[in-house]
Amino acid sequence: MATSSAVTRGSGRLRRTVPTRRNTELVLVLAAVLTAVYGYAEVGVNIDGTVPADAAEYGGALGVLALLAHAAVRWKAPYADPLLLPIGVLLNGIGLVVIYRLDRATGGGGAAPTQLLWSTLGVGLFIAVVLLLRDHKRLQRYAYIGALVALVLLVLPVFFPPVYGSRIWITIGPLSFQPGEFAKILLAVFFAAYLAVHRDALALTGRRVLRFQLPRGRVLGPVLLIWAAFVGVLVLETDLGTSLLFFGLFVVMLYVATARSGWIAIGLFLAAVAAVGVGRLSPHVHSRVGDWLDPLGSIAAGRGANQIAQSLFAFAWGGELGTGLGNGHSVLIGFAAKSDFILATIGEELGLTGLTAVLLLYALLVSRGFRTGIALRDPFGRLLAIGLAAIVGLQVFVVAGGVLDLIPLTGMTLPFVAQGGSSVVTNWIIVALLVRMSDLARRPVAGEA
Repeated sequence: MATSSAVTRGSGRLRRTVPTRRNTELVLVLAAVLTAVYGYAEVGVNIDGTVPADAAEYGGALGVLALLAHAAVRWKAPYADPLLLPIGVLLNGIGLVVIYRLDRATGGGGAAPTQLLWSTLGVGLFIAVVLLLRDHKRLQRYAYIGALVALVLLVLPVFFPPVYGSRIWITIGPLSFQPGEFAKILLAVFFAAYLAVHRDALALTGRRVLRFQLPRGRVLGPVLLIWAAFVGVLVLETDLGTSLLFFGLFVVMLYVATARSGWIAIGLFLAAVAAVGVGRLSPHVHSRVGDWLDPLGSIAAGRGANQIAQSLFAFAWGGELGTGLGNGHSVLIGFAAKSDFILATIGEELGLTGLTAVLLLYALLVSRGFRTGIALRDPFGRLLAIGLAAIVGLQVFVVAGGVLDLIPLTGMTLPFVAQGGSSVVTNWIIVALLVRMSDLARRPVAGEA
């Protein structure tokens, strides 16, 4: 039986040989494409009684993208984690299927093809990162410049009209995108670079207050200043989802750098204070808190079911196995059915089983990112890999928690699955960075005994 590693003898010493697992990745990528094509066909069969005429074109386009990405990994990152790319392909494929299904229900057929175009751009950038970024440590040189660029990206939407109560979009003619999606990668690079240099000072120096060891202000000050600037801009834009994401990323990476659990307690306290303050001052946020506390209150008031209520009905109607793709009624949720509430469509039409499978895919993607970070030898790479994986995990938690009424709704997009060009492009870049770092983490050291 084949093992995960083998030992061979060469040049008078033992050398560990690590299998590349590229063939395993190829099989998983093809399985992911076939799964997405099957879902696409099922939508057509359940709605029209026949397989969509463009099913072969859809499968061919997704297959070509996946094989090109696999070829880039096989060429430039042969020791990369074999699960990262297949998970990205499968989640992206599921998203395209569900968006196509919602297109059929709303009478508009433009969202799915547009999402496929954005996915093509995302895979193209994935290939570019894998081919051009030889060493992730190069990113450390541009950490402060990246933080400044990220702040500028977050400020720009202030000068554009709000969309659904939030100023997070830049609209130029028919094209619109969320600059905050790209800012989160730049912020992760900055935190990783700064904390890699100052982790000892953060963990070992400073004053002890009660049970917590607080670092000196001159060490933690720059990080808190950058973080406060980001969160301040986001609060002004009424984009609390991204604010929560950035704050969670800050706390996670600070904990990883210092190994002090007190930072989690401090982070939760600060988050609670900020949430209460913003919830009282912002009518938009206050209404979302009200819907969270009483999701069925709109029905009792005679205004009909709101988005949260419709989402809960969709999950309940799906049961364990779901109604089948194309047979649900989650389109009643309204304008957000293809963004964060796309998870309700998955829960209704694929049931608890399909919803659990999707969430497990995210959990597996995050865990492989954490594993990559733990295996890396340099502090910057370790923090960056864990930070990038944490971005995906936190974003899924914020979206799923809001849709399931566990936390107030924030309006973020579900990674890879929800409609949103900026989101899918950014997540493909995250996977590319993790692939590059996992290749370095798993690559055997020459002459290693």
